[in-house]
Parts: sequence; C-alpha cells; structure tokens
Amino acid sequence: MTVKTKQKTILVTGGAGYIGSVLVASLLRFGFRVRVIDRLMHGGESLLGFLLHPNFEFIYGDICRPNDVDSALENIDSVVHLAAIVGDIACQANPKLATKINKTASEMLCEKSARAGVRRFVFISTCSNYGKMGDGVSWVDETSSLAPVSLYAELKVGFERFLLESVKNNFEPVCLRFATAYGLSLRPRFDLTVNEFTRDLFLNRKLEIYGEQFWRPYCHTYDLAHACILALAADADKVAGEAFNVGNTNQNFRKKDLVQMILKELPDREKLVSYVSRDEDPRDYRVNCDKIHSTLGFEPTFEVANGISEIITGIKTGLISDTDNPRYRNVE
Repeated sequence: MTVKTKQKTILVTGGAGYIGSVLVASLLRFGFRVRVIDRLMHGGESLLGFLLHPNFEFIYGDICRPNDVDSALENIDSVVHLAAIVGDIACQANPKLATKINKTASEMLCEKSARAGVRRFVFISTCSNYGKMGDGVSWVDETSSLAPVSLYAELKVGFERFLLESVKNNFEPVCLRFATAYGLSLRPRFDLTVNEFTRDLFLNRKLEIYGEQFWRPYCHTYDLAHACILALAADADKVAGEAFNVGNTNQNFRKKDLVQMILKELPDREKLVSYVSRDEDPRDYRVNCDKIHSTLGFEPTFEVANGISEIITGIKTGLISDTDNPRYRNVE
C-alpha cells in the first residue's frame, strides 16, 4: 500500500506499549515523523531501536498533566490515542486511575488537540463495547447497540461518544474498535488469550479453560497498527466521525477453537487441556469487520494460526525468555 504522508507529524500516546511500539515502527517505515508521549508504566525498552531515527522523538510524560499534553501537541498534524489502562482486569484493579486516564485525561487530550490545530484524531477503542450478543448466534457490526459490561468498556464507550460529538470542519475524529490482539511486539504480552494459551501449552503446563463457548474476534498486532495508518491517511469524508471494527470477519473464534489450533502445532499437549463450564461471562460477541475492508481497503495479513506459530518460535528459539516476567503483563 502506498501512503501519502506529506511528512506529517503524528503524536502517538502510549507509544511504548504492546500495540504502540508496533505502530511507531510502521509509521516510521511509511515516512511519517513520529512523536511518542508515554509515562513508561511497563518500561521503555520497546523504543530503544528508534532513538537515533531522524523522524522519531520521545517525550517522557503523562497525558494526565496539562503541561505535558501541551508540549506533546506542538506542531502535530494527527494524533493516535493509545494511552490507557487496558483491559477489564486492569481497570477493575484500579478504577480511579482507569477513570482518570481513560476518561478525564482523554477528554482533555481531545479538547487540547482540537485547539492546537490537530485535524485527524484516531482513538483506539475496543470490540468489548458490544458486550454480549442478544441471542448468542448473531453478528454485531458498527450499527449494533453498544452494551458495555465492564468499566474498561464503559470508559471506551463514553469517550467514543464524547469524541464523536467533537466533529468539526477542522477536527476529524475516528474510532477504531480493535479486536482482541495477539502476536509478538517490541513490548510482548502474555496475558492475552492466544499468546497465553500458546505459551502455557508449549511449556507443558496444564491449561484450564473457562467459558470455552464464548466468541471473540482476533487480530494481529501488525494488522492493528496498519489499520491506524489507513485511518490516518484516508480522506476525511471516509473516516471523520466514523467508527470501524478492526479485524477480519473470518477470524472470530471461541476459546475451544483456539485450543484446537494450538494443538495442531503441539499435538502431544492435548492431555494438558481441561474445560470448566462457565455461563456467567457476559462478554460474547462475533464481530463483522466488513466496513473497514470496504471503506479503507483494510486487508489483514495474518491469521491466528500464524500468531500461534510466531509465539512458539519466539519462545523455542530463546528470543523470548522468562515469559512469566511481570513486564509481559498489564496487571501484576
């Protein structure tokens, strides 16, 4: 894909994170200038390889602090807003901090971005916004009702609404509802379903699966980053004030489906897997992602099976060691 960057400068909040570090690499590869603001809650090693890149700049800062935000927004054309307390468990563990960052600071960032002359504001939201399918067999798309069942999703939905009410002639917000991420990154995570299940079975650990029948969409870190670039480069009439599900309609799976894919790579681990019936999980959604394909030409490169192979190779070769290290999780 050819992207016309016109040497635009992009601010990435949370750019040292699991998705952010992949996005930074992709943006630089496409010729954008990139500025990252991050408080480095999970370390900054993911950005070390960019420090001498002429188009990269790092600001150690906190989006909760107005002065840090003002400094980060100087001479910025577009923003990709990733900084957040991410995930149901992390938000539940620290609801005050989650609300401070995911709501209050995000709203301030939006308002300051508009006043600073930022045109394109890409917000990274989540398919968790859909909550639970009504009948357990239907599909949800961007026209479906949002029914958040966790603080994490409630905060995402709330900021989506705030942001999309801010559309103006010179301010073009767009919301990307990410599928559940998987795959490696410059800041790996092993507290995500595909990555965790693959790691545990590769390491010959018992794997107890709860709620194996519930559906989720999945998308690789590289493809999620690529969707951000498409949203930045698209004409305003295609994206301003719009929400897009980001993933592949064909990559919706239940947990038991994921396990079967992993066992194709590790067939001798089947006895390590057990299933525990659980019907109370309120999150259950199969997501249609056709809109981003038809509107922006988004074509995911990877499928879950590729991500499973990637995780196995990363551990087997020793490129990733000590996979239980807290730095590979969002919650201690």
